[in-house]
Amino acid sequence: MNDLLYGVDPAELSVPALVWAADEADRRRLRLRLVVAVPPVHDRLRYDALGHRTALRIRAESALSDVRELVRRLHDDLRTTEDLVDGAPATVLLARAADAALVVIGSRRLGRAAELLSERSVVVPLTARAPCPVVVVRAPEHTEVHPPTLVVGVDGSEQSQAAVAFAVREASLRAARLRAVWVWPRPLLVHEDTAAGLSERRRLLAESVAGWAVHHPEVDIVQDVVRGHPVEQLALAASASLAVVVGRTGRGGYSGMRLGSTVHGLLHHADCPVVAVPSDTPEGRGGRVRGRAGRSPGPECDLPPSC
Repeated sequence: MNDLLYGVDPAELSVPALVWAADEADRRRLRLRLVVAVPPVHDRLRYDALGHRTALRIRAESALSDVRELVRRLHDDLRTTEDLVDGAPATVLLARAADAALVVIGSRRLGRAAELLSERSVVVPLTARAPCPVVVVRAPEHTEVHPPTLVVGVDGSEQSQAAVAFAVREASLRAARLRAVWVWPRPLLVHEDTAAGLSERRRLLAESVAGWAVHHPEVDIVQDVVRGHPVEQLALAASASLAVVVGRTGRGGYSGMRLGSTVHGLLHHADCPVVAVPSDTPEGRGGRVRGRAGRSPGPECDLPPSC
């Protein structure tokens, strides 16, 4: 896998997403694959369908040309390749994600119903089903904040271990600090809010990142256990960050598109790029580093399902 895949939207070019993709391909020394899909025409009479399809293709070619020129200005020596393909955008990108190291897309900020049901939706299908990490750039990264910081959500699950693996590597590439955040929901009963519970979550968080701290001593890893709703607290933690990284399960389908999840909640509320990392990526499978106790963190999980 030597490509970083960028989904070109002919209807609305996302400059922050393209900049993120080009910079990341340069950092990782990957080839940047620019993909634009020409969607099928369903809502036109037969005599008008050909003209409409021709117009869509011309617009796609024009968008690809604009993106090509911007990439050249950003990184003149960056290796690129281009695909202009007939098909629904989500289907086209999912097919190519199987051979990609990373997928980067912008966000049209569609409503939740439109994201799930509309043929135009790309964000939900990709974040729910892509076999590699997906970066959704809804808002630019906060590069003006020092020290530069990445945020990763941790809950002791296999999904969050894959997210930590990605986040540590990304922080190392960017010479950034990593803030690992465990969100502990507020209890229904007062007596459940105990010092022992807080201590246990701090221990699990420490175990989740201990191995990575040893293998990447150049990365400053800050650990926080915070109370509240996972989406709200992670969005708050990431309000001045380069990106927020969260894990998701590798399963797709409609069961993988629940809009109440942490991933999809952050897509609407995070004021920075959101990285969704599936647990069955090479980083999630083989890149996991054990904690001090020689085992992965315990099974307790405070975050709701990620997808």
